[in-house]
Amino acid sequence: MSIWKRALNIESINNFSSNTLVSHLGIKITQAGEDYLEGTMPVDDRTVQPYRLLHGGASCVLAESLGSIAANFCIDTNEFMAVGQHIEATHLRPALKGEVRGRAKAIYIGKSSQTWRIEIFNDENKLICDSKIILAIVKKNNQFNFFKWSFDF
Repeated sequence: MSIWKRALNIESINNFSSNTLVSHLGIKITQAGEDYLEGTMPVDDRTVQPYRLLHGGASCVLAESLGSIAANFCIDTNEFMAVGQHIEATHLRPALKGEVRGRAKAIYIGKSSQTWRIEIFNDENKLICDSKIILAIVKKNNQFNFFKWSFDF
């Protein structure tokens, strides 16, 4: 049974992310299942640290992007939005080349918060990062009136 409140259109999600950190790092949503969202990110000049290994912060950006996008498809974005509150990541092995693939799966979907686990794999399908994000589900109101757009992508 699907966890999504509305249909996910991968092309629209990727277009919605243009001119953001997500697009700058080359992150692309690639697949959605009934209970997961996947995306990729290249290991290149934009995402490596000086030793030419994938930067841990880039892994966190991929994890938070996947978790946040997924969370917003589990709520009514006309009234609410999901915003990151806490992220943690355990870096298990380096990624040196190619691209990495992240998969977000919900641990908990509640009315006021959600928790997602994001696993990131290298080109050899080895787990390189295990991450968890907690998102607050907040009502859109005047405090957030700078959001002139909606999450209906």
